[in-house]
Amino acid sequence: MSLDAQGTVVSVRAGRVQRHARPAWDEVRSRPWDTAFWKDEVVGPVRVGRLGLEGDEQADKRHHGGPEMAVLMYAEAHYAMWRTLEGLSGMGPGGFGENFTVAGLVETSVCVGDVLSVGGARLQVSSPRGPCVDISRRWDTEWLLKRVLAERRPGWYLRVLEEGPVAVGDAVRLVERPHPGWTVDRLLAIRYVTPRLVADLDGAAALTALAVEWRTKIASLPAQD
Repeated sequence: MSLDAQGTVVSVRAGRVQRHARPAWDEVRSRPWDTAFWKDEVVGPVRVGRLGLEGDEQADKRHHGGPEMAVLMYAEAHYAMWRTLEGLSGMGPGGFGENFTVAGLVETSVCVGDVLSVGGARLQVSSPRGPCVDISRRWDTEWLLKRVLAERRPGWYLRVLEEGPVAVGDAVRLVERPHPGWTVDRLLAIRYVTPRLVADLDGAAALTALAVEWRTKIASLPAQD
């Protein structure tokens, strides 16, 4: 089944691990910060392999990267709002450390398990992005992580089903939707917002396309009907 285009890739980015000074407020500022959060625009098609984009790296491979977090997508539509906040006027594509900035898709319209045809690659939404303090460190804005969670605008991860090239301007087409109704936004609310319904927890934990880490975490959360 091939459905209509859902969106368009407006930026493609990859980054190498670099060393940065930690912000003054960072509780572990005594150590340097090794990260690939800063990502450069890729000119022309880039190959997307099973573990992500060619030329892209992760410093902390315990919590980032791997087959279930091979590619990070972020909605272009969110950046206008972020730029209105203090200290974030320069934020734009790549500001959340994403590989693909996309127009036409947001957390409320993308479902876990969605199979997307993007250029010559086929990707599957594996989980919401569980944001960490790195977004606050990147922008030297201590409150940003809490705001990202409150807004439920962190982006989403994808696994690679078929390798291939992707470039700016490629359409993002929805090929399959095995879990309709289970949007990225809904899963973020289940994990980070209380109270939680038993039915929501049970349903989310049973989603076969949801990354194992998310299913395990959700299965351990308390419910309140």
